[in-house]
Amino acid sequence: MRKLIPGLVLLLIAGGFSIWAYPQLPAQVATHFDLDGTPNGWSSRLTAVLLVPALAVLLVGLFTVIPRIDPRRANYALFTPTYWSILNAVLVLLAAIHLLVLGKAIGWEVDLGRVAGVGVGAFFVFMGNLLTRIRPNWFMGIRTPWTLSSESVWRKTRRFGEMAFAIAGACIAASTLVHVSWIRYSAFGLAVAAGLSSVAYSDLVWKREQVASPPEVMP
Repeated sequence: MRKLIPGLVLLLIAGGFSIWAYPQLPAQVATHFDLDGTPNGWSSRLTAVLLVPALAVLLVGLFTVIPRIDPRRANYALFTPTYWSILNAVLVLLAAIHLLVLGKAIGWEVDLGRVAGVGVGAFFVFMGNLLTRIRPNWFMGIRTPWTLSSESVWRKTRRFGEMAFAIAGACIAASTLVHVSWIRYSAFGLAVAAGLSSVAYSDLVWKREQVASPPEVMP
């Protein structure tokens, strides 16, 4: 568990805050919001307190199992620190969301839309920077038929993806700071653009490789 210390520490802080805040929470807590921070879903205060910790436990279990069932499990030893850094980043993000949602429910003056936009943007930049360290596997990274069939295509695509997602994240954060309502369009549009461009790039690189070194034809 030492590899999960950052995420688990923040989750413990969030759990302690939940216990303290529970008596002050209303019977119904806003737990789902539009991208601009407008509430559009409510839960009981017990659900609001337990949902994120339960999801965090599920994620820890899932990340523990994935390297054991991946057909390319041997590659995980080549990016173990990065693998657990990804989970830590997700746990930190979940804990921050949990704290802000409960804080908002007990009266904090929090602009959730703006905070979410900057947080999502920063998360994209962080995850983009980790892409170049991920080795071929079946569960994370830019997995396409072309990247999974060629080590060099995987390597080139992850470099492109790092740039695409970092730019997308920076633009999401910047657009949210300019006008919070812009996150409705920038978050979805830029995320899709980064993902689709990375997929298209992997196809392009693979086709170039086939032209340069066509596969042998069996007689």
